[in-house]
Amino acid sequence: MRYPLIAVCAAVLLAGCTSVAVKPIDRERHQVQHVCIQENPRVIVAGFLESVERGLQRHGLTSERYSGDKPPEHCVYTLSYVARQNWDVAVYLWLADVELRKGAEVIGTANYHLRSQGGLALNKWASVETKMAPVMDKLLVSFPKI
Repeated sequence: MRYPLIAVCAAVLLAGCTSVAVKPIDRERHQVQHVCIQENPRVIVAGFLESVERGLQRHGLTSERYSGDKPPEHCVYTLSYVARQNWDVAVYLWLADVELRKGAEVIGTANYHLRSQGGLALNKWASVETKMAPVMDKLLVSFPKI
C-alpha cells in the first residue's frame, strides 16, 4: 500500500515541474504559409531553431531565416524566439518563448518553462525536439499536420 502512494506522489511532483502556455494561431484570420524567422544569436541551445523549423514544416509552413532587426520586404509573418539552457550533469533546455507576428500584431505565442529550472524533474534532460515538438503543435493546432 505504501509503494503506490509514493509512486503517485512522485508522479504529481514531477508532472508539476513543466509549464506550457500557448496562444495558438487562428488559421481563419491568418492564412500563414511562409514564416520568416529572426535569428537570435544569443540563443546557444543546440538544435532549438531546427526544432522550431521542423514544427513549422510538420504543419505545411515554409520558413527562412534572417538576421538583424528588419525582416526582408516579402516577409508578412515573422517569428522571434528566446531559449535558455542550464547545466546539471548535462545541458538541457529549461525555457523557450516563441512569438509569431503579422507586422506589429502578435498572432500566436508559445512558452515552455521548467519550473525551478527543472529541479528534480527527470524529464529535464529530454531532447529539445521532445520538448518543443508538442509546443509547436499546440501553436499550430489549426494547421493540419502533413
